[in-house]
Amino acid sequence: MKARHAFLAILITVSATARAQVAPAATGPGGLAVSGTLHYDLRYTQTAQFYGGAGGDAVMSAASGDVTYANANAVHPLALTYSGGDMWYISGRSGSSEVYQHLLVSQGIIKRAWSFNISDDVSYMPQAPANGFSGIPGVGNLPGTPSVPSQTILTLNTRSVNNMVSPNFSRSLDHATSLSVSGSYETLRYPDGNGMEINSVSAGPQISRRLNALNSISGQYSYSHISYPAYSSFTMGTQSAMFGYQRTWSRRLTTSVSAGPQWVQSSNSNLPSSVSRVPASTNLSVNASASYQAGRTSATLSYFQGVNGGSGVSTQIGAHNQDLNASLSRPFGRNLSISATGAYMRTKGLNQAGVTNGEYGGVAATRQLGRYISVFANYTAIQQSSSSVLTANAISGLSQVIGFGIGYSPREIHFRK
Repeated sequence: MKARHAFLAILITVSATARAQVAPAATGPGGLAVSGTLHYDLRYTQTAQFYGGAGGDAVMSAASGDVTYANANAVHPLALTYSGGDMWYISGRSGSSEVYQHLLVSQGIIKRAWSFNISDDVSYMPQAPANGFSGIPGVGNLPGTPSVPSQTILTLNTRSVNNMVSPNFSRSLDHATSLSVSGSYETLRYPDGNGMEINSVSAGPQISRRLNALNSISGQYSYSHISYPAYSSFTMGTQSAMFGYQRTWSRRLTTSVSAGPQWVQSSNSNLPSSVSRVPASTNLSVNASASYQAGRTSATLSYFQGVNGGSGVSTQIGAHNQDLNASLSRPFGRNLSISATGAYMRTKGLNQAGVTNGEYGGVAATRQLGRYISVFANYTAIQQSSSSVLTANAISGLSQVIGFGIGYSPREIHFRK
């Protein structure tokens, strides 16, 4: 309780301090001039959760906030985003309050023909991102907006610490051709030992060619190396070669598809005898999307198929995923917006029999009350079934989440030298 009160006091102090900051100029330590924009949001959310299987029912509240700073330098753009909050159970589930944290830092260098960017994304989450459906910022989505979870198999009470560093370099070769090289280094940890911990490194170049104003093509090679702290000498690697085509059909409709072979290899000789082997295989990797914009209505449809390091469930090493996602959003008047999201996920472990199927759908509404205050509400239904051996905290059967809350979002604060 003391931690929750302290967090609320910090939010109130930040709010009062920012409202008092009316001078457009500011200086940093040692008189260093600061320029750019600063924006923050404060929110309170309450949810009712009805989970199938061993999840049970619960009512939960959360106080949260986020702050974003972006400098005004066109050559060396810098962006920092922090979000955090405190969640506590009102009824239905024992346990003290849980604080979550998320920090994203991005630094770029932009020149005439090339650009470089590196970002570091680190987070601590006290429970599965599926709870983000209920409107808790920083756990899976923005308030009042249902979104796709980051877990391919949905579980509860899986505290995680995740850090991803992502460099990217791009260069224009001529007026119609560009080359980019991207990579990432990621670590995923579960402090309670109820998830598969992973270290992964990935890298690959991509070349894109604009054929005309409506059509473009691309080719991409990707390599990833994955290790598992639970099996210190076991590693898994994937390679893929994908060819893509993008078309703008009209001002309203744009489609993109890329596909190619994906090869999986692993060091099975280093696995203990109690763990099933990961067979070498050749798979089809697909990434496709379509976006439609008609007036104030926007819709997206996306499909992904491929192999990744794992689903976070402790019994699986590597997984083959097929994900289909759709979203629709539309404002009604100046103050009301409504959105809907639906998805189907199919996950098959590489080292075990059985398949996990998940379907979910959600609707959300946000209403502005004046210039800075908004209220939001949403509903999400999740259905998950599996013929695989999953952990006890995996969601089973039909689960439902109902959430509502209130947010405060003032105007940006501008700094100039």
